[in-house]
Amino acid sequence: MTPLPASSDALRADFIRDGFVRIDGAFPRELAAAAREVLWRDSGCNPDEPASWTHPVVRLGFYSGPPFVAALNTPRLQGAYDLLAGEGQWLPLASVGTFPIRFPSEADPGDTGWHVDVSFDHEKPDFMDWRCNVTSRGRALLLVALFSDVGPDDAPTRLRAGSHRSIARRLAPAGAAGLTLRELAATGFAESADSREVLAVGKAGTVYACHPFLVHSAQPHRGRTPRFMAQPALLPRGAVAFGGAGDGSAVGEAIRAALAES
Repeated sequence: MTPLPASSDALRADFIRDGFVRIDGAFPRELAAAAREVLWRDSGCNPDEPASWTHPVVRLGFYSGPPFVAALNTPRLQGAYDLLAGEGQWLPLASVGTFPIRFPSEADPGDTGWHVDVSFDHEKPDFMDWRCNVTSRGRALLLVALFSDVGPDDAPTRLRAGSHRSIARRLAPAGAAGLTLRELAATGFAESADSREVLAVGKAGTVYACHPFLVHSAQPHRGRTPRFMAQPALLPRGAVAFGGAGDGSAVGEAIRAALAES
């Protein structure tokens, strides 16, 4: 896993193999601190009173203010977006979407299953009916952006390295229609169970840029300091179809490589 700065070839190869790259110092810690101030205020919790942390997870959103959007549109990240999703094939982030704050707790947060983030048919009332397809319609990258320091006990997102390849192979026979999250989850994502598990840890300002098909999961918080992390989608510009013969993106090359293995 090669953080920036690195040669473009090395970063691209890591992404195609593992399905993600870690970008240290992707945005300034000052922006992370400003975002946390907003989130603490909106959460109704007090950073200095752990007794006010009464739920294992609090979800807030949608945030499009300066500290949030500025954090995920830095030149450093835009360079990574060009490299991974293809130059000119993505839209600058206008929002970070839902923002889960995870608090130290012995309670079950109820959302720790393995999954992939589905990317279209979001108008369906049941999110299990939302879909994704082998060309990654509606999503260029999945971003895991750390707005607080996150260690191994601080509920870091779990990533299954290389799992994007098995998902690409499952999606291919379904064509443009793709599969629903319910259909994908029917196997319990057993095809990626032997994948190397990586924890999305790092300092505030770290971003993990992930392939849209990467299998990942939340986990309970067993540390002491609440964890602030955003997980927005980087959207494609227009009707981009990743993985076609003319697609030079790392996202598309990873899909083609996975299908060649089948």
